[in-house]
Amino acid sequence: MKLRTKFCQKSSLKTSDKPEDNAHKNINYPLSCVDWSSNEEIYFVSDDHQIFKWSDVSRDSVEVAKLPDDFVPTDLHWLLLGGRSSGGGKGSDTLLVCSNDGRFVILNKSARVERSISAHGAAISSGRWSPDGAGLLTAGEDGVIKIWSRSGMLRSTVVQNEEAVRCARWAPNSTSIVFCQGSHISIKPLAANSKLIRWRAHDGLVLCLSWSTQSNVIASGGEDFRFKIWDAQGANLFTSAAEEYAITSVAFNPEKDYLLVGTFNMLKLCHSTGWSYHSARFTAPSVGSFFCLSWSSDGTQVACGTSTGQLIVAYAIEQELISRNLKATCVSRKSIALKDISNGTKDVLDFPQRVINFGLGYGHLVVATTHQIHIYNEKYINTPIIIDGRNDTRVIEVGKKYFMILDATSIWVYTYTGRLHLNPRYPGSQVQISLLTWRSLSLGLDVLAIRDNSDPTLLHLFDLIPGASRQYEPHSLRAKQQLAEIAACRAGTPDDQFVAFIDANRELFVSETRNLSGERSDEIYKIGTQLTAIKWASETNILVGVHDSCYSVWYCPGEGASDPTIIALTTITLDTAEFGKHIAIESFEDSVVTFGCAGALLPVSVNIHCEVLHRALLEGQWPQALKICRLAQHSSLWATLAAVATRRHQLQISEEAYSAALQIDKVSYLQHLKTLTPSSPEQMAENSLMLGRMLEAETMLLHSRKIEQAVGLALRMHNWRRALEIAQKHQAEEPDLLKKVLQERVKYLKALQREEWDPIYLPHVVKMKEEADGSPSE
Repeated sequence: MKLRTKFCQKSSLKTSDKPEDNAHKNINYPLSCVDWSSNEEIYFVSDDHQIFKWSDVSRDSVEVAKLPDDFVPTDLHWLLLGGRSSGGGKGSDTLLVCSNDGRFVILNKSARVERSISAHGAAISSGRWSPDGAGLLTAGEDGVIKIWSRSGMLRSTVVQNEEAVRCARWAPNSTSIVFCQGSHISIKPLAANSKLIRWRAHDGLVLCLSWSTQSNVIASGGEDFRFKIWDAQGANLFTSAAEEYAITSVAFNPEKDYLLVGTFNMLKLCHSTGWSYHSARFTAPSVGSFFCLSWSSDGTQVACGTSTGQLIVAYAIEQELISRNLKATCVSRKSIALKDISNGTKDVLDFPQRVINFGLGYGHLVVATTHQIHIYNEKYINTPIIIDGRNDTRVIEVGKKYFMILDATSIWVYTYTGRLHLNPRYPGSQVQISLLTWRSLSLGLDVLAIRDNSDPTLLHLFDLIPGASRQYEPHSLRAKQQLAEIAACRAGTPDDQFVAFIDANRELFVSETRNLSGERSDEIYKIGTQLTAIKWASETNILVGVHDSCYSVWYCPGEGASDPTIIALTTITLDTAEFGKHIAIESFEDSVVTFGCAGALLPVSVNIHCEVLHRALLEGQWPQALKICRLAQHSSLWATLAAVATRRHQLQISEEAYSAALQIDKVSYLQHLKTLTPSSPEQMAENSLMLGRMLEAETMLLHSRKIEQAVGLALRMHNWRRALEIAQKHQAEEPDLLKKVLQERVKYLKALQREEWDPIYLPHVVKMKEEADGSPSE
């Protein structure tokens, strides 16, 4: 990937009749205030007090406002309540400009000053609107950071000390502020009674900061010629080699995992983990240091202000996506080259508008331009299907049957014929659209998973099968911790759909997406720890995950999730020391996992026998599956077959597989199952119990009016409260059940040598004593 740059002309700057005025205007003041008001317009202001607007359409600058002569700007930031769409924002959009005498002004869309406030006793170094648009922060060289309402009313002073604050930025969720003083960086959470996190970051002054909305990491640049990347707790993730000059600006891309670093006469495009894609050097003409970097909201262009007063616009080209035999490369702003590696053909696809995003997979290329979606089938590359009216697409995810896009207004699921399949909504979804990222969404075979942004422990699951009840009323799954990454499985049968997620503690959990009942947490199973990334295979239910220095492959993460023994047998962990640090999973096509590390793609094959076994099981070819296991003779294959066969009620195959995997306890339990009437409620319930699904087993028995067996099941599981609840509910039908439950409880307490302590059972104990004594107690 490369960075292409262009200089923006200031040819429309007004000239005066007086030559001394023109001489004054020809001075190139340093440009440190630059921001996008839409994806086509840049506002910038320097020490000449004039606010200019540069348009990508006319490629020219015009003056839109003039600041007072005593107002020397230090920072500029747009609040775009109407969204940073290509058509420009709404009238409610406001511009914040800060000065070196401690004042800031708020201007409306027509550049009229609405508020002018004296905020600090020294120059304001940073002024930023919060990501949620609720307020703004100002940080000054007087060592004070203040938070203001949108209308300019002071809310709170969050930091107050003697040392000058050089730079300050909001956290992506607007709950914390990161700022730098001298060689230290501090994170101040805004919650009450929360502690300040402070650490020494650079050997010299820290000059610039940026907090990523995509990966929640912080970048810093300093006078020690290095840029560094930190996590949200202040742990160092990456330190660059020393550059030739001080790092004067850093900026994360709002939509992709890119970081742009600016120094003297050089821009460097990096991945958010630190390794470099490309460096753009400026020697003739010299542009000086890059003081300000501002990405457009669609993440395709960046505006740069330099110490010589130049305005430079840069954009990334040659992004590549590879899927099986297809390779798509963005060769320019309006064209993509699609190459078929198998037969050597190459097509260059030209578009009338800028390409914002594109996705490749399952034989389809989906390209989003500023106002359209183009759908290409690899077999009919010359006849794309075009969808109009989809503006500024931020995320594209391609699936086997559908593709999903997230744009400025909503989430949309389309078929590859261009038909709108689903526009998912959930409580508060419209407010959260601008805050969602690709990590918050996952498209599976027949399910769409969305993490709730207002409550990060909540996962909404939409059923994509036509006519399904959960298509418009999603099921909600609640985790114990905040969710960091989610992944819905991309293959399987409609009844075997799973979703995996990593929580804030980096633990991996798996749950079904169907047959769920309410917000229960006992249907979520933990199958791994210390994970940084996960991905499902494209054609089978195999899961791969990356740890710090190794990777794991779960060959049966769905069906075997409830049984720790099966998970242990079907999980293989391999070392990645030779790969390096910060490994990402680029793709998992068929049986080949492609890891990405420092720009290199590293393909690794998983067990081919297990991949073929999964395909045979998907098609219900049980004899074929047995042949594969007997051929390979590996415990992970037998355990996978056993878990799937038990779930599909294939008891004979399940018994052989458990026997080959040396699970003797399960073999004896299966032999007990065979003594029960085939396909009876009792046998089906016992089978569900073997899979760890106690709720499902109980439901089967209750639906079949097997009340006594349901109570017996609860007693076997030591679920005493549930046993009493069922017995009391069905006392009219089975009057002896309550007595049986109480007798079992007495035996249990006697074995423990304890008195009754459960408040639900205590009234019954008193009653039993009264009956035994034959007279009422005092």
